[in-house]
Amino acid sequence: MILKRKMFFWSGGLFLALLFSISFGVFLGSTDVGFWTVWKIVLRETGLMACPGLDEADAAIIWQLRLPRVLLVGLVGAILATAGTVYQGLLKNHLADPYILGVSSGAAVGAVLAIVTGWGTAVFFNWTLPLFAFVGACLALFLVLRLGNGRGASQATALILAGVVVQAFFSALLTLAISLSPDELQRIQFWLMGSFSFRGWQHIGVVLPFFLAGFLICWWFAQELNLFALGERSAVHLGVHVEKLRVGLLIAASLMTSAAVAVSGMIGFVGLIIPHVMRMLTGADHRLLLPLSALAGASFLIWADIFARILLAPAELPIGVITAFVGAPFFAGILRKYLKGRA
Repeated sequence: MILKRKMFFWSGGLFLALLFSISFGVFLGSTDVGFWTVWKIVLRETGLMACPGLDEADAAIIWQLRLPRVLLVGLVGAILATAGTVYQGLLKNHLADPYILGVSSGAAVGAVLAIVTGWGTAVFFNWTLPLFAFVGACLALFLVLRLGNGRGASQATALILAGVVVQAFFSALLTLAISLSPDELQRIQFWLMGSFSFRGWQHIGVVLPFFLAGFLICWWFAQELNLFALGERSAVHLGVHVEKLRVGLLIAASLMTSAAVAVSGMIGFVGLIIPHVMRMLTGADHRLLLPLSALAGASFLIWADIFARILLAPAELPIGVITAFVGAPFFAGILRKYLKGRA
C-alpha cells in the first residue's frame, strides 16, 4: 500500500513536470508562436480536436521541427536515466553510468564505424546505426568489467578507473576516425559532443522500440534487482540466477544506451545524476525507482536542451556541455562523499 501511494504521488508529480517541460520546450524557439496556439496545433495534428484558422507555417514548425525534437530529447533522457539506474543496481556502485563506464563512447565508436564504412547510409540505415552502436557498447562494457575486476582496489574505484581507461581508448578511436575521414568531420563531432539538431519523427521511431523493450525487461526484474543490494550470495539463496540476470540486464541497458547514442551522440552524467537524486527522494526499491528515474531523466534532458538552445541564441551549444556543467560537480560531490565514507 505504501509503495502504491508513493508511486501515485511521485509518478503523478513527475508526469505533470514532464508535460510542463515538453510544453515549454515546444513553445520556445526563434519563431514566436503563442503557447495556446502550440497546443491547438498539436491537438489538430493528432486528430483530437478541429482547430480551423491556424497558420500552416506555424503548424509545420511545431509539428515537424520542435515537437519531435523535444519528444526525442525526453526519450533519450529517459533511456540514459534508466540505464544508469540498472548499472548502479547491478554493480552496486552509485557512481556508475553509461558515460563514466565508457559505454557511451563505445556506442559512439560503433555508430561512427557504421558511417565511415558506409553501412550507416545503407537501405537499413534506421537499424544499422543502433546495432553497430550496440556492438561498440557491449565491447566497452566487457572491457570495463574485465579491467575493473582486480583485487587491488575497491570495486567502485576499480570500475571508475577502468571506465576512464576505456573511455580514453574509444575517444582516441573517434579522433582517429576524424583524421582518416575529414569529409565526415561534422557528423563525427556530433557523436563527440551530443546534439539533437535536425532530428525528427523518424529518429523517434528508431529509438522508441529499443526503449520500450529494454525498460520492460528491466522493470520485469525490478524485484530481483532489489535483491542484488543484499549481496550475490544472499540473492542466490533467494532463488536469483545472478549471472544470467546480470548479463541479461546489462545487455538490455546497453541496448537502450546504444540506440540513444545513435541518434543523439554522447551525453554524459544523466544516468549518474537522476538515479542518485531519485534514490535519495524515493528510496532504493527499483519497482519505483526505474519508472520515476525515466520520468525525471526525460524532464532533466529537455531542460538541458532548452538551455543549450537559449544561452548563445541564435547559436546552439552541444547539449553535452550543459549536462557536463551540471554533472561534473555532482560527480565530484558523490565521489568525495564516497571516499570520506571509506576513510
